[in-house]
Amino acid sequence: MFIEIAAWFDKHGRDLPWREDGTPPWHIMLCEVMSQQTPVARVLPAWLEWTERWPTPEALAQGRTDDVLRAWKSLGYPRRALRLRECAQVIVERHGGEVPHSEEELLALPGIGSYTAAAVMAFGFGKRSLVLDTNIRRVIARLHGEALPPPALTKPERERAAGMLPEDVDESVVWNAGVMELGALVCTARSPICSQCPVAEECGWRELGYPADLHAHRRKTQQWEGTMRQARGNIMRALRDSADPIPVASILEADPSRAEAALEGLLTDRLVERSGEHVFLPGSLDS
Repeated sequence: MFIEIAAWFDKHGRDLPWREDGTPPWHIMLCEVMSQQTPVARVLPAWLEWTERWPTPEALAQGRTDDVLRAWKSLGYPRRALRLRECAQVIVERHGGEVPHSEEELLALPGIGSYTAAAVMAFGFGKRSLVLDTNIRRVIARLHGEALPPPALTKPERERAAGMLPEDVDESVVWNAGVMELGALVCTARSPICSQCPVAEECGWRELGYPADLHAHRRKTQQWEGTMRQARGNIMRALRDSADPIPVASILEADPSRAEAALEGLLTDRLVERSGEHVFLPGSLDS
């Protein structure tokens, strides 16, 4: 199975800049954090700007809060941007400015979870590591006869994935990248293109006649329109696009039903600051 997926990936894998040989682990970390619940098309321009502007943890550690939030653009969940800067500061303070080389040390960094730590080990340091994102989990689930994996990663699922990970270090890196790409381009959640799958003949889900998702009743569909997330995003976008503080009144007028609560939440999260009747990005008034 490894041979088929590796050959497919070599031919069909997207030419993404973070896949270039020699990409620093720090740049891989930026990519992985940015890519959480965010399409590659939106990640790419932000990643290019960040890696040029803050090419090292030390550079980002010194970045201004408003610059960091503006550079986050429309990636969503802007607290991730501030966590990345906090992560960079810890790397500088505790690791001499170098991304740590072990999963244990990576997991101790602010905002770095098990998936990101494993991905940095695999794609940043070329180590054998069990990378389990949504795409990889879906491909493995279908190979074993399931429409989709459980909503949350289970111990049996992790053990099954570990059993499929090649022992050879180099092959394990290719496996992680190839299976992830297969899930992103072919074995998609809603419209899989089985005719283009290099391991279709080994797919248990296909062999069973594509049974329905056993966990459908437990899944939550993330909405955007009409949600508090949208209201918060609108306020952040307005502040990113403005060189000057914005009157609170104009924000409330733009979205009378949700803006007040959204603004309060942003103030609590320290993503926005207020002075009198105006709001602005933290640090934007610093000389």
